[in-house]
Amino acid sequence: MINIDSQYEFSDNALLERAARFALDHQSAPANAELTIVLADDAQLRELNREYLGIDSPTDVLSFPSSEIDPETDAPYLGDIILSIPRATQQAQAAGHRMEEEAQLLVVHGTLHLLGHDHAEPADKTRMWQAQAEIMVKLGLSHVRVVEE
Repeated sequence: MINIDSQYEFSDNALLERAARFALDHQSAPANAELTIVLADDAQLRELNREYLGIDSPTDVLSFPSSEIDPETDAPYLGDIILSIPRATQQAQAAGHRMEEEAQLLVVHGTLHLLGHDHAEPADKTRMWQAQAEIMVKLGLSHVRVVEE
């Protein structure tokens, strides 16, 4: 199950669920795996970034992996993805695509983090970016790419 918790109106939550599901399937995650996508703002992402990573600035997406098992369903809870809607909007405009497409990219990115991917080291980044690109192709969004600063 993919839960969406939002303070923001989003045009189609099913797009976000679909992006997460495609990433889970691509990575052969358990079919019953659960995660939560939280749609937030820059202030919330800045606070979380400062508290958990020691970086005093907002960011587009943060992932908080978990290894819990739901005692009632035995489903693995993978964790939470926190997405900044204002940041996704800005990045989409800068990249020349729709905000909904950027949000899907960020959900894929966050889901890959929940599944153990990272991009701190060059080899890890190559693997993560490859997986991300493959998932975006399957979503029909091959034109949406990470814009690196």
